[in-house]
Parts: sequence; structure tokens; C-alpha cells
Amino acid sequence: MPDGSAAGSASRRSVVVQEFTNSVLDPNEPMQGPVENGGTIIANTAPGCWGPMITPSLRGGHEVTKPVYVEGAEIGDGIAIRIRDITVTSIATASGHDSSPEGFCLGDPYVAARCPVCDTVWPETHIEGVGQDSVKCDTCGNAVKPFEVVHGYTVTFDDTRTVGLTLPKSAAERIAKEANHYAALPDASKQHSILNYAPSDMPGVLVRMRPFMGQLGTCPSMPMPDSHNAGDFGAFLVGAPHDYAITQEQLAEHKTDGHMDIDAVRAGTILVCPVKVKGGGVYTGDMHAGQGDGEIAGHTMDVSGSVTLQVEVVKDYPLDGPVLFPLEDDLPPLAKPFTEAEKAKGARLAAKWAVSDLEELAPISVIGTAANLNDAIENGLARAAKLLDVTVAEVRNRATVNGAIEIGRAPGVIQVTFLAPLSKLDAVGLGDYAREQYGL
Repeated sequence: MPDGSAAGSASRRSVVVQEFTNSVLDPNEPMQGPVENGGTIIANTAPGCWGPMITPSLRGGHEVTKPVYVEGAEIGDGIAIRIRDITVTSIATASGHDSSPEGFCLGDPYVAARCPVCDTVWPETHIEGVGQDSVKCDTCGNAVKPFEVVHGYTVTFDDTRTVGLTLPKSAAERIAKEANHYAALPDASKQHSILNYAPSDMPGVLVRMRPFMGQLGTCPSMPMPDSHNAGDFGAFLVGAPHDYAITQEQLAEHKTDGHMDIDAVRAGTILVCPVKVKGGGVYTGDMHAGQGDGEIAGHTMDVSGSVTLQVEVVKDYPLDGPVLFPLEDDLPPLAKPFTEAEKAKGARLAAKWAVSDLEELAPISVIGTAANLNDAIENGLARAAKLLDVTVAEVRNRATVNGAIEIGRAPGVIQVTFLAPLSKLDAVGLGDYAREQYGL
């Protein structure tokens, strides 16, 4: 297994990350850091999705930060990530529902874009003009567009970064002429801003901002396009005709489900991720200004921003995927901690019916991913059962009476969110995170 070349350096209390991958998470590449166990990672992130999607030289659909080596993280451990801050720096962005024109890719437009005129895969390109033909091949001058916007919008944000407003064509085109400025693209970013496309199909719509990280996790244990580090997008790599093709068995073994698009992964939450390479390799990106559950348009408002993370090693973490401790406001109604008044009523019921002990319960959200939502639910249920050392049937019951199944992203990212026995969380080293998050 690769172990990251940062391992031999002295660890630091804080690491600032301003470099990006070429959209591929590769455990054989040097990591940033190392950061000490309990230390802080500060990252300047670039937009995910649309910008990288229209930049053919990028190979993964996103542009995420280079992974950071965490001192003391060994294969089989976990890394608890406390999200201390998320700040949007973009002034505007654009997004929309997509299609993939024929001939502009080798099997997967996210991973292997090509110019159909000179037949170059991952061609270098430049911007000429405004609109959906503005990305031009450096070699032959042809417009290269692995993706088109079927119905889209350009949105700008107020100075407090609490609301946004979609713009008409004239304003969208004015912004497109200074796309990198309005996108606040980091200096090291290599993507073309989607603002160059200037979509404007639904002007005058007011939207709320509720920023979160679409990508946050640890490095997979084999090279993998970043947006495909999950069970749903990763399924497109199975048997693919390009250089990043893998088998179903390799996907299950090596992915870490860092690409979740779960809107609860926001400031104030705690995310626990599996370690599959020495040092973990914590990375982030794909910040979203806001998103409804399911990201049903396929994409949302991708923005640049700054992120502050505190990382801590969890020894002998039993899962191959993430566990989330959301903010209480983001929990389903039945999964919220019981109030003192509710506990008092429960104690009276217990006394009446000679129940000697009431379980101590705490919220937890176990992530499941797969090629479709039904299989993702099964994956999440199986992970939750393994975490708590109970049967899947018991998890089904607990998630029904004290929780919910939530959709992170279609086609296949879900959360199994429910009240779990605190003693079971203590047994796997997660109980104190629940106590910290919910004041238990």
C-alpha cells in the first residue's frame, strides 16, 4: 500500500493547502503536510462540477485539494474531521441540468473528454468569447464540449453571502467577460469557469445560501477520478474504455466515499472517514452555495471558498465509509435527541411497565453509496449494522421509529440517520463525538 511521501517530515499544528489535484486522487502522489493528530487544515477550494466538467484536460469532473497526511493515521483507522468554518468567496456562479453531446468523450465525459476533430483525449483548451462554444481546442481550434447546459442559470450573491439572485442574459454575459474574477478562482486552479457559458434560462429567482462541502474525505487506496470516489459515480469506472477503468471488486475495496454531496456536511458538523492509506490523505472541494436533498438537477451552485478543518485520528474504525454527526437542526424530526421533558415522560412509562433501564440514545448518520438509491440504502443499513454490532433488521426498525433515510444525491448516496444506543457508539470510539455534538 502507498504511504504518502509526507510521512517522513515533521508534523505541523496547521497546514495551509492551496494546490489541487489534476482531478485524480492518487495515493502514489506526494501528500501535503503532515499535520499533527488534532491539528488544523486550512484549504482554499475551487468550484467542483461544471468548471472542471468543461475543462477537458482535467480527468475527474472536480478539482479538489491535494490530500494531507495526518500523523498517526494507519490503515484501518478513521479520521474525525470537525468542520470549523466554510466561507464562500465567489461573487457569482452558474449551473444547470446537463447533457453530453455525442463524440466528445471516451466512454465517460467526466473522466475522458476528447476533441472529435483532432481526436486528442484530455486536450488543452482556451476560452474564446462567451457561450457554450467558448472552450476551444489548442491544437485544432474546434469547440470542445463534453457537456452542454440544457437549462441553466447564472446567480450572484449578496455581500453577506446569505442570498443569491439569478440573472438575465445581459448581466450573465457581462459577468462572463470577467469570469475568473466573479468565480474567485484560486490562483492554482486550472479550470475554465462555467460563468463563461453565461446560462440565463430562469432569471429573477431569489435563492438562499446554505454552504456545504460536496467533497470531503480521505484518499482512496488506488488512483481514482475524484468525482468518482463514491459507489454511484464510481460505478461508471467499472469496465470503462479509458485509463481509469476498474472492476466492481476494486471499487468496493479502494473507494472512501469522499464525494457525497450531502447538504448536512457543513460548518459545525463532525465527519468520520475511513483510512485506506497510511496518513489518511484528507482532501476537500466541490463547495456548494446551497442544494436541496438529492441534487436532482445533477448539479448545483458550485463556488470557490475557504475551509477550516480540525482532524483527529480514531483508532480501529470499523467501517469502510463515512459516519456523520450533523447539526441538530439538520436531523430528521424523529432522530433529534430527546428533551428532558420527553425523558421524564419516558421514565414514568418505564416505571409503570416495570422497565428497569431506558437506553441512552444519540443521533448518528451512516452514509451509504451504490449505483442506485435502493442499493445505497442496503449499503448504509449494512454499514450501520456493522458499526453497532447488531442485525440489519434492528437497524431498519431503529431508523423507522427513531430516524429516517435521507437522500444525499441521486443516483446513489443516502444517509441512514437514527438514534443509536450510546453504549454501542462508545464501543467503537464514537460516543464522545455524539456527546460533544449534541450536549449529551
